[in-house]
Amino acid sequence: MKIVKINNLEYELVKEYKDGFNEEELLETLSDTDYFYEFDYIFGDYSYSKLRLKGFYESNNKKKKDINDIKNLENYIKKYCSFECRYFLLKKK
Repeated sequence: MKIVKINNLEYELVKEYKDGFNEEELLETLSDTDYFYEFDYIFGDYSYSKLRLKGFYESNNKKKKDINDIKNLENYIKKYCSFECRYFLLKKK
């Protein structure tokens, strides 16, 4: 179990595909934003060698919509990510 600390919040790496997790690049990308703090999950994928991030909520979170409901992650990957791209999923502890 890998734990990542992002600006005083702890996340657990719960899924990684094709060695898709690069902690240094993630921390660099998130260093200037607090946008993802409210989300229960942070999903990262690589498209054209660029890290893209998306926030997801637990299904019972009142803020969730279909597009950011964690139960729809596989559908999101199929529709919006490059085929067979590297990716990872972090869950807030």
